[in-house]
Order: sequence, then C-alpha cells, then structure tokens
Amino acid sequence: MATGTVLLSSIGPTRSEQDFANHVAQTIDSDPGAGWVFVADQLNTHMSEELVCLVAERCGITDDLGCKGKSGVLKSMPSRKAFLADRFHRIRFVYTPRHSSWLNQVEIWFGILVRRLLRRGSFSSLDQLRQRILSFIEYFNRVLARPFKWTFTGRPLEA
Repeated sequence: MATGTVLLSSIGPTRSEQDFANHVAQTIDSDPGAGWVFVADQLNTHMSEELVCLVAERCGITDDLGCKGKSGVLKSMPSRKAFLADRFHRIRFVYTPRHSSWLNQVEIWFGILVRRLLRRGSFSSLDQLRQRILSFIEYFNRVLARPFKWTFTGRPLEA
C-alpha cells in the first residue's frame, strides 16, 4: 500500500554511479524477493555498468554482459538503458523523458525538502546538515507523508 513515506535514504558527499547503485541495492535488500520498478531520469549514473551488473546479479541473469565501450549490453549507454528497462526483468527501470523532471515523484519530494529545510537553512557543518535532513525525513514521515496525487490533465499550456 502506498503511504508516501520515505523508506530508505542515502545521504553522502557525492552522487556517483557507485552511490546510486548502492542506494538501489539497499532498496532491493529491503525486500529481496519483490519485483521492483525504479523511476529515474536520464542521468548517466542511472544507466551505469555498475547498475547493469547489480540488476543482472539480483535477477539471476548469467549471460555474458560484454565489455563497457566494446560489446554486449555494457557497450553503450543506450544498450545499458535497454537492459535496465527490460519489462521482463524482476528489477527494472522506467526512464522519464528528458527535461520532464515533473514526471518523477521524487522530484516533488526534493522540492518539499528544499522549501521546508534547505532554502533558508544555515548549517555549520556537513554532519549538521546530514542530521537535519534525517530529522526532516522523520518529521515528514510522521506528519506530512501521504501519496502524491497526479493532477496533470494533459491540457496544453496557454500563452
């Protein structure tokens, strides 16, 4: 059942391919046998070699994945994206179109975080910032969390 709560957070100093793959692995580990559909934008870290290897491992895919930049699934970003988006995989990714972050529900949550905590915040250290974000997540889950309602009607914008 959708609750709108933040289940798992990953807060670190970087947002590398490894960081994203680690976050996805942590999420999968919360329910290892479940089917997962991750919604992501077109950022290159969301189509990485590391992520392909993770999904292959967790889905029990033993096929040769090839070599990054040379062959197979790992050859290019489009080939990695196609593998990760394969609807027959138990763990797969759905990629939002370029320049449409408003389709990604996590972007709505990031907007709430910015407006309620970060925009006027003053933090004396990275540790303090991290603690305040974690405290905000606890507050959000306790007080504000509810599923986001999709309200876009599809009508074109008027000039």
